[in-house]
Amino acid sequence: MGYACPICEIPQQDEKHLANHLAFAAMLGREDHEGWLDEHVPDWEGMGPESLGERVATFAPEEEFETTFEDTTTGHGGSGRLEDAVPRQHGRQAMGGEASDVLAEAQAMTREMYESEEE
Repeated sequence: MGYACPICEIPQQDEKHLANHLAFAAMLGREDHEGWLDEHVPDWEGMGPESLGERVATFAPEEEFETTFEDTTTGHGGSGRLEDAVPRQHGRQAMGGEASDVLAEAQAMTREMYESEEE
């Protein structure tokens, strides 16, 4: 069981993964994901994955998935953390300067979010 993203239908393991997927895609400039969040959960930018997950899951019914993807599940050598599921860039210069800055900001925000949850 899991949730399909209401925009791109990529399967997510649970509410928290769905929230991380939507927010991360929005922060990386996916206008379709950002627009959907702005419309359905206007205060999404200030929310953590648990509270955002509860809200977005109401728009994405639970589904049974035949295939489980390693980057959307735990138990396959991953920690279950979003930033650990994102492939490491070997030399950010391969990206444009702005894209590199956005990625660095998203990673910092993710670290901050997890640190505040642990306190």
